Amino acid sequence: MRAWGGEQVERAVADAVALLRTAVDRDWDGVRAGRLEWSCRRTAEHVAGALLIYAGRLAGRAQDAGVPFGVTLDEGTGNADVLDVIETTGALLAAAVRTTPRGVRAFHPFPFRSANREGFAAMGVTEVLLHTHDIATGLGLAYEPPAELCEDVLTRLFPHVRPGAAPWPTLLWATGRGELPGRAPVTEWRWSNPPVIPAERITLEGVTPAAARDLCNGGDGGFAWVEGGPHETTRSAAGMAVKAYEGGVHRPEWGMFVLVRHSDGRAVGGMGFHAAPDEEGRVEIGYDLAASARGHGYATEALRALSAWALARDDVRLLVATVDRDNVPSQRVVQRAGFVAVGGDEEEIFYEMRP
Repeated sequence: MRAWGGEQVERAVADAVALLRTAVDRDWDGVRAGRLEWSCRRTAEHVAGALLIYAGRLAGRAQDAGVPFGVTLDEGTGNADVLDVIETTGALLAAAVRTTPRGVRAFHPFPFRSANREGFAAMGVTEVLLHTHDIATGLGLAYEPPAELCEDVLTRLFPHVRPGAAPWPTLLWATGRGELPGRAPVTEWRWSNPPVIPAERITLEGVTPAAARDLCNGGDGGFAWVEGGPHETTRSAAGMAVKAYEGGVHRPEWGMFVLVRHSDGRAVGGMGFHAAPDEEGRVEIGYDLAASARGHGYATEALRALSAWALARDDVRLLVATVDRDNVPSQRVVQRAGFVAVGGDEEEIFYEMRP
């Protein structure tokens, strides 16, 4: 999977600044930025502050709360100077993304309390794209960012949003800034970084639609895999996640996770849910490991962690797993994790776990 982050931040900032520099002689304080309550000037300052905060959290490895600082501009700072600050803070975020190891996560309040380097880059790009649109609307400027950049953001931060005919109008609709035929207006929204569930020797990292698409197309999904990985079952599960995303029914917490080993950062397998819980609170789990990672208890450890996470939620009353009768090692995994056999047929055994 191609590297994503620093280059995209720089591209978004460069395009935005180039457009806005054509109107620095205008009154930004006296004009509202699109549908926002802020002025164009206040919105531009917000972009600079957001880029700096994301860079600071990522570089400082903030874990439990945000870093309490921001951008304060000197008195008399002009519009052109504000754009200089946006370029500077954008460069800081791009540098932080490039120099942060893949497995590092830092604090972000929603929805799952953290983001990795790609997540912070995507949030920074989103801030730039959307607020440049707001400012441009207020100033009467035409602005449309590259479709590829918009699609990249949608597949990383908006996994719950069904793709539209074109990425830019879809992103505007998803953030309450536009309309799409056949879809109700959006009045409240939030982006969604993938969930992460820690275990003793591994971490279960949620897979974005972007990573799932790469996996099902034969790529690595942005993960460094152990020998023989990813397993074909992982690629099939990734294809299911892509199908759910394209259908608008994907929910990141009920999707696919990759199991990443702490000792070397290598991905050893995949695990996840077939779909969100049904009306009765029933949800099915599936998993696999690369052959070279089997026999070390990783699957059992991950299944225990994922099961505990799911059963702690109010919307889950029953976990189920289906295992082939001739797959004895997998049967031992679900049994050690606490599942109980409740039936089966000639080919499969059915297992359950309740709170």
